[in-house]
Amino acid sequence: MCKYLQIGIVIFFLLTCSLPSFASSDNIAPKAKISASTELGMSYAAGNVADRIVGVDGLGEWACEGQTADWGYIRLPWVQLEWDSAQLIDKIVLFDRASLVHNISSAKIVFSDGTTESIHQIPADGVGIAVRFAARRTKWIRIIATDGIGRDLGFSEIEVYLSSLQFTDYVAQVDPYIETTRGRYEYFITGSMPFGMITAAPLTRNKHQFGGGYNYNDKEILGFQQIHTWMMSGIEIMPATTAQYPADGRQAWKSAFSHDDEIVQPGYHRVLLQQNKIWVEQTATDRVSFYKFRYTRSSNARIIMDMGSSVINCSTMEDAEVRKVNDREIEGVFHSRKRFWGGPSDIPVFFVIQFDKPFKSLDAWSTSKTVQKENVNDIKGDSIVLGAEYNLNAGEIVQMKIAISYTSIENARNNLNEECTTWNFDEVRNHSKTVWNNWLGRIAVKGGSQQQRTKFYTDLWHVLLGRQKINDVSGDYPDRTEIIKRFGRRDAHYDAGFKIKTVPKLSDGKLKFNMYLSDAFWLTQWNINLLWSMAWPELMDDFSASLIEYANNGNLLPRGPFAGGYSFIMTGNPAANFISSTHMKGLIKKTNPLHAFNMVKQNQMPGGMLDGGNKPNVAFYIEKGWWPGNAGITIEASFQDFGTAQMAAKLGRTEDYQYFKKRSHNWESCFDTVSKLILPKNKDGKFLHNDPLSGVGWVESNAWQATWGVSHDITKLVKLMGGKDSFCNRLNYAFEQAKPFDFVASYGNGYVSYANQPGCSNAHVFSYAGKPWLTQYWVRQVQRQTYGGTTPDLGYGGHDEDEGQMGAVSALMSIGLFDIMGGEAQQPVYEITSPIFDEVVITLNKNYYKGEKFVIRCFNNSTANCYIQSATLNGKKLNAFWFPHESFASGGYLNLWMGPKPNKHWGTGQLPPACNQP
Repeated sequence: MCKYLQIGIVIFFLLTCSLPSFASSDNIAPKAKISASTELGMSYAAGNVADRIVGVDGLGEWACEGQTADWGYIRLPWVQLEWDSAQLIDKIVLFDRASLVHNISSAKIVFSDGTTESIHQIPADGVGIAVRFAARRTKWIRIIATDGIGRDLGFSEIEVYLSSLQFTDYVAQVDPYIETTRGRYEYFITGSMPFGMITAAPLTRNKHQFGGGYNYNDKEILGFQQIHTWMMSGIEIMPATTAQYPADGRQAWKSAFSHDDEIVQPGYHRVLLQQNKIWVEQTATDRVSFYKFRYTRSSNARIIMDMGSSVINCSTMEDAEVRKVNDREIEGVFHSRKRFWGGPSDIPVFFVIQFDKPFKSLDAWSTSKTVQKENVNDIKGDSIVLGAEYNLNAGEIVQMKIAISYTSIENARNNLNEECTTWNFDEVRNHSKTVWNNWLGRIAVKGGSQQQRTKFYTDLWHVLLGRQKINDVSGDYPDRTEIIKRFGRRDAHYDAGFKIKTVPKLSDGKLKFNMYLSDAFWLTQWNINLLWSMAWPELMDDFSASLIEYANNGNLLPRGPFAGGYSFIMTGNPAANFISSTHMKGLIKKTNPLHAFNMVKQNQMPGGMLDGGNKPNVAFYIEKGWWPGNAGITIEASFQDFGTAQMAAKLGRTEDYQYFKKRSHNWESCFDTVSKLILPKNKDGKFLHNDPLSGVGWVESNAWQATWGVSHDITKLVKLMGGKDSFCNRLNYAFEQAKPFDFVASYGNGYVSYANQPGCSNAHVFSYAGKPWLTQYWVRQVQRQTYGGTTPDLGYGGHDEDEGQMGAVSALMSIGLFDIMGGEAQQPVYEITSPIFDEVVITLNKNYYKGEKFVIRCFNNSTANCYIQSATLNGKKLNAFWFPHESFASGGYLNLWMGPKPNKHWGTGQLPPACNQP
């Protein structure tokens, strides 16, 4: 058991460990009183239909007394599940007996209200079939066989699932399938804790982007990878048998699967590999994957461990070294290379793998040479595949744990020993579920539709999922900030020096903070910076300290910190926005604020991260006032200068404040008085073109999408555009043009695109031009059209979720709070938009905020009633469209009264203090 579990979690285990963990906790069959027409002896008792033993012939099954007659009569039995009180259910999964001789072919489900559902062509080999229906409240269900072959008919298992309308926890409201047909490799990570080092999930499509990784449309699992980050993969495993030849690679061991009997949740995954009828269950701690394999047939089993495969557009495993410690454990290292997006050229990943029972032999193959080595003790090379062999009886279980480290084998083993010493799968799974419920539950919502609630908690899951710890339990972490030689596409790759360092510790020996890897923090001032600071301020503190530690080691603040080194993905110095926001809200506790400012300032200057460590463009920007050839970077740099200036002011650095405040107006040099939009200029000061829909001279954007991104200086933009009416008319025109396309466009195209970061603030800026009702209207439209989908195809705009960034925008729109200045003003505020929920309760972290909770309540709320009529804050009338961060931090109640028509008098008065700064 994890040594760090609190007493409350232990109590939770004691209360729940007696319940089956093979199905979701929302499977209520185990809680039912079960009866049947007949039973074929105690070995085939009716209660076996809820015992978690699924698809094993003759084990854990219910069967009837199957007398027959010469003229063809066959007994058609029934089984009934009854609960103490009525339950709201919407799915039943039926598993026929695994026998191919005695099978139910069709059945009828009768509910206590007299309604029925019919099921035909029930699979005859123990594979599940899901019966879905509109939610029914029922006290009992009776499943009556209506056709069958053989004589002793029955079921291996029956699972009954609560409707989402009766979900009792937050984990159950997450739908990991959303947009998996268009997403990225790191979207669907069921085997992970919040920000955990281990990020395990099945691989169904071998590529990183646009439906790569786990894709809902695929019908085969290629393997289970333990590392899913935005540019690294590794340690692919697959339970199989000796009938699959490992040297032939994934095509040999891949297996069909079905969503019917699959369970996917944060921290848990269950799936049946149909090729060999093997049930796979997966859960995790921060640094350890935990697998449970049940072989439903007697098998010469082989657990395959691939140490030499690649994920296209991601990375490749090379130069593996593996040693057998004993007949239950192996250890080793592989090198992650050929990463598509850059970073340090070579990342060794150390691992320890343990089994709960001794393997008969450990064999090895090379998929490139098809050479087999039997019963190896150690092996080195590329394209290595290992196989741990077992002789298993039907129904027998093998469990497997995989711990990793970026520093050493010893630390990988210590991670395992400290986090996961138990072989009780249920305990680890329940711990993971408890942790996820605690994190997701920081924001509790009521009202709205169930679809909206499902999407909201899936948004939060994404927000808490994509970035990972890289330090061990001990605090050791890899430092690869020494850049020896840059090369490759856009100099994004580099050879790095490698040191092992340790995170600073507190007086009690606990780690002061964690170190992380992450995709770029590009333009996060409009998404995760805001949401994290509200519900999880400790993340802002922790990540800020991590970013500063990277700069302590290598002088540069990372755009996307990667395994102790840098990636030069995207543009600018986005860490400046992140750290400034953290400081302006008083959340920096784990590093020195003045030192943090000095690092931010250093990286806004020549040689800093603003231009990826190169000097010419930054010097030109400082001298001339625009980024040569790129208006997008001009806007980014100006915004980052704004945050740096505000941080300087709060620290009393007056000279620095004046300097960076002046630089924050540099965007004005690119304003075109003809189009009244921002356009890119060349080095000679001439506009590159006059096409506001062209992506040339922008970063994944264009003038229509990104001009409004100077939200730190929005009042000046309103003035340059000819005043409030002209400003709002132009922006409203852009939204009207984008509405038929659901506000989604490919990079650099279209008037508005909420599928990518540069336009994430656009719907909110109307409020600053005196028309907050337009913000309320367009926020509702975008939230519904762009982010309202809950299917495998729709949910995040289709192409750039970027580790929770679009999820965070969706969540912020859903709760009705935003800040176009990214929390970086000297007096941060929250803008009020139009919540889709009737109540939002944000639990405040007492280590950072004085209050206990901040509550938003909406009255008369509906799809049609999207306009704010009036508001109060802590009982006092509120006429402004914003309120100060201090009011949020102190806790309280924001009440909103909604209506179908805009109140054009509400929210049109005083602007936030930052708008009045000289």
